[in-house]
Amino acid sequence: MKWEDSFLESFEWGNNIINKDRKLKIADKIASMVSDGNVVGAGSGSTVYLALKQIAKRIKDESLNILIIPSSREISMACIQLNIPQTTLLAHKPDWTFDGADEVDQDYNLIKGRGGAMFREKLLIASSPSTYIIADPSKMVKKLGTHFPVPIEIFPEALTHVEQSLKQFPVKEFNLRIAQKKDGPVITENGNLILDVWFDEIHGYLESAIKAITGVIESGLFMHYNVQLITGDD
Repeated sequence: MKWEDSFLESFEWGNNIINKDRKLKIADKIASMVSDGNVVGAGSGSTVYLALKQIAKRIKDESLNILIIPSSREISMACIQLNIPQTTLLAHKPDWTFDGADEVDQDYNLIKGRGGAMFREKLLIASSPSTYIIADPSKMVKKLGTHFPVPIEIFPEALTHVEQSLKQFPVKEFNLRIAQKKDGPVITENGNLILDVWFDEIHGYLESAIKAITGVIESGLFMHYNVQLITGDD
C-alpha cells in the first residue's frame, strides 16, 4: 500500500537549475545508454536528477528492468518519486555509474562534494567498471581548486586533529561548512562534518595523503580514476 498525498509525489530538485538546456541534452545521452537488466550507480546533482527523469520515462515506455544504486538520500527520494527501483552496493555491483563534478581538469581529475555525498559517490565509482562524468564546459578548469575548495568529510571528534594535520600541506584557508536554514555545521548522511579546504597546489599525491590522516572519512578529490566525460557536445 502506498502513502496518499506524499511530499515525494511532488519532489523536485529545484526551480533554478543552471544551464538547464545543456543539462537536459546530457540527461538524454545518459538515458539512451541504459539497457534492460542494468544496475546503474547514480551520483548526485541536478544533471543526475534530470537524467533519472529521462530514465524513468524509458522504464515506463519500454518496460525496462533497471535498478539504481543511489549515492544520497536526495537521489533515493528522486527514485521513489519517479518509480525507479533501487538497490544497494551490498546487494548488487553496478554495471556502470554516472555522476556530476564541480571541477574537471584536462586529465579528468575531479573535485566533487558540494552536495556532501563524496564518500558514497567515490564508493560507487570505485565499484564500477565504467563511470561517466557529466559536466558542462563551465566545470572544465586548467587547475583543480580554481573555483571550488576541496571538501573533506571528517569524524566530528577528529576535527581539531585533522585541521592541525592538514597544516603540513600548502593550505590557504579552512572553512567548516555551515548549514543553511539550520543552526550549526552541515552534518553528512554518515553523521560527519565537512571541512572545505583551499590548497595552494593540488598534486597527484594529495588525495591519498589526506585520506591517510586519522579521522578523515573521505575527500572530494578524485585523482586518476578511470572515468569518461560527457559534456553534451558529442
